Amino acid sequence: MSCPVVAWGQRSPSLENNKRRELTAEEKEQQELKKIRPIKAATNGMTSSVFNDPLISKFTNMIMKGGDKTLEHMKRKQVEKYHKAPQVKKDKIECNPYTIFHQAMENCKPVIGLVSIQRGGKFYQVPVPLSDSRRRYLAMNWMITECRENRDRRMHVYEKLSQELLMAFEKEGNVVKKKHEMHKMAESNRAYAHYRWW
Repeated sequence: MSCPVVAWGQRSPSLENNKRRELTAEEKEQQELKKIRPIKAATNGMTSSVFNDPLISKFTNMIMKGGDKTLEHMKRKQVEKYHKAPQVKKDKIECNPYTIFHQAMENCKPVIGLVSIQRGGKFYQVPVPLSDSRRRYLAMNWMITECRENRDRRMHVYEKLSQELLMAFEKEGNVVKKKHEMHKMAESNRAYAHYRWW
């Protein structure tokens, strides 16, 4: 079995027979962009997993003591509740822990906050609208401090956390109360709102 000898400068006869097709304007533009713009590698924080949730990752990194067992415990509680409930109420019980977590966090986020501003030697609590990242941080921080500080001595943090998340999902609990207290304080100090622009 012998291989055909081809000199380095020659083209294969099969390539000469194929005519090059004309590129469309869109393909030409893509080629030009590839020459100009380098392709960057993905950062190590990015993932293609369908289970990746940035809100849960952030919350896990904030709590981060002994791992994250909250969603598993919460799911178990909801499934028990689902099986004990009569057939009529079963449709209203949410068992997806991701949905419960996101809705609980949404229910805990304050819309307006207070900022201390000094005018004429006196400090005023001025109500200001909060950015989305600040709202998310406050909700997570309140949830974590509530679970660490106001729990029973024999109760684990993840048990208290799943309990608080389920209560927040129902728009109840101490974290939602804290949010309403902040809104009431902002409402009572609305007379100082004009200091925000000074």
